[in-house]
Amino acid sequence: MQHRDRLIGFTVFKDGVRKMGIADITLPDVEYMTESLKGSGVGGEVDLVNPGNISAMSSTFNWRTLNDDLVVLSQPKTHQLECLGAIEQYDAGSGEYVTKQAAVTMRVTPKKVSLGKLENNATMDANNEFSVVYLKLKLDGKTVLEIDPLNYIFNVGGTDFLAQVRAALGLA
Repeated sequence: MQHRDRLIGFTVFKDGVRKMGIADITLPDVEYMTESLKGSGVGGEVDLVNPGNISAMSSTFNWRTLNDDLVVLSQPKTHQLECLGAIEQYDAGSGEYVTKQAAVTMRVTPKKVSLGKLENNATMDANNEFSVVYLKLKLDGKTVLEIDPLNYIFNVGGTDFLAQVRAALGLA
């Protein structure tokens, strides 16, 4: 039996080049779009999920100070980012700690830049907020989530819930 304990550390790459200075990242939430069903035969109201359709995703990079990375990522264009993390897990069966990789790939466009605050002997708390137009999550080398709304891809746990939609639209 394994328990996911914590992220030991992570690095971020932009276009294959390691980026420095990142304090922390808020990864996107994946929120399914729903439609309310009510009327005859329904005792109340039910929100039905529209498989493969999600609300807009966003991500925030929080910086300790103003830096070149904040400026570069503020350029109004799409940026390819890859976050590689080392997840430490405790295996209760063996009593050993194991380290596995989590890889998050995002294509992002800037929505907002905050230059933070000026205060003596304190972090500036600057940040970039992005619109996420592509998201892929790999755990220990295996793709477990891939979302690409612009190309009708919504793959969760190995099932692409928009494959039939792409075929129906002549995109497959």
